[in-house]
Amino acid sequence: MKYSFFLLFSGILVASLTAAEKNPKLRVIEDSREVSAIGEVPVVSYADVLERATPSVVAVYSSQIVQSLYYQRAPQSVKDLFRQWGRPLPGTGPDQKERLRRVGVGSGVIISEDGYIVTNHHVVQVQNGKAADEIRVRLSDGTEYVATLIGSDEKTDVAILKIEPDEALPIVKIADSGKLRVGDIVFAIGNPLDVGLTATRGIISALGRDSSGILGPGAYENFIQTDASVNLGNSGGALIDAAGRLIGINTAIVSSTGGSIGIGFAIPSNMVLNVVTNLIESGEVPRGLLGLIPVNLTPDLADAFDLPSTRGALVNQVQIGSPADQGGIRHGDIILKVDAVVIESAPQLRLIVSQMRPGREVEVTLVRLNETLTLPVVLGSLSGSVASADLEQGILDGVLLQMIDKGIRKEFSLPDEIDGVLISDVLPESQYADIIARGMVILEVNGAAVTATEALEAQLLVGKNHLYIWHKGMNHFIVLKI
Repeated sequence: MKYSFFLLFSGILVASLTAAEKNPKLRVIEDSREVSAIGEVPVVSYADVLERATPSVVAVYSSQIVQSLYYQRAPQSVKDLFRQWGRPLPGTGPDQKERLRRVGVGSGVIISEDGYIVTNHHVVQVQNGKAADEIRVRLSDGTEYVATLIGSDEKTDVAILKIEPDEALPIVKIADSGKLRVGDIVFAIGNPLDVGLTATRGIISALGRDSSGILGPGAYENFIQTDASVNLGNSGGALIDAAGRLIGINTAIVSSTGGSIGIGFAIPSNMVLNVVTNLIESGEVPRGLLGLIPVNLTPDLADAFDLPSTRGALVNQVQIGSPADQGGIRHGDIILKVDAVVIESAPQLRLIVSQMRPGREVEVTLVRLNETLTLPVVLGSLSGSVASADLEQGILDGVLLQMIDKGIRKEFSLPDEIDGVLISDVLPESQYADIIARGMVILEVNGAAVTATEALEAQLLVGKNHLYIWHKGMNHFIVLKI
């Protein structure tokens, strides 16, 4: 009996010791002091920086007027009948026919004490390029204002709002984004998923990202890439440096899941400031135009042109009558500089020229047949509103139209029965670049046959136009808004 008890006691003891080894007592080192009070280590908190910058960041809510479901589904004949008798449709009283529905959540940054707020173009749009019917902003202290959309630029994804505050607003200092370096510490501040103002930290991962295609055809991209966590709702919010200064506006992420994977993009503050200043002062963003189609140099092309590197932009085509054409630039030229700016790639050339004032004379340095030339060129205007005196702007800016002759028919493999006006090229900068394409033949404009380029321009109206076109063996309609 005693022996059995001894064995039982020994077993319990061994089991207890084994359990103790498997689940050792939790031992942690705790330090309840504030970071700033730790004298023996450097201060590692950025609380003071964020405390200064965060109040300038706001939440932005866009809303759309929607009609009652019954009103939407009712046939037009029924709507007309009730309207004729001066009676509202059932279920469409003053409080039921229309209402505001929130359709978008984003962020914004206060840049002036009197209420100018910068955000993204896509934050204040609802669908099909239509601006939100109402835009509200909520400040960090919870105060809400209805904002006025002063201007919006789709090509850079920048928009500027205005509110009328009762007192001076907290603003952020704006840094020179041209002085940023890869490795700089940055913070993304915004309203991700509408959880409230949130700050995340990271570094600048890359600069000058211009080939991601995030903003679509003909857009101008020059993104700051960061690994600071950016999620849905951060769009339009602030990217600040370690001194609390604005260096960019958070715009997009690359993600297969919809959440942050450490690849976020922000528009540099210098570009933002240029766009919003123009939108406030003139309601548009004037952009310089060379009138050529540049492409990147591949290693094979650089070797064929006897160039030491792939730096520069190869001129693939020059639009007839454009500033580039009048300035003597030819296809096959390799553009190396515009004024003092060294050109590294075709997207950079587009970006640099777009930020220059129309009517300005620039010096284009290029290589032609192993000879370096510098040509003076007077920039045209992409919008046509501020063009150089010698350049006539057509109604379809950036679109090259040609009548169909035997040579054109053979070059573009057009059937004999197809007759109209050919779109022989579309500049990437053109506002129509995402609608019409090289090789399309315009057969009709607003129901009338097209017989000449001059007739086509006369037939186009300000507003919406329907064009009947032939393209790649098929006929179909497109809508073109002038």
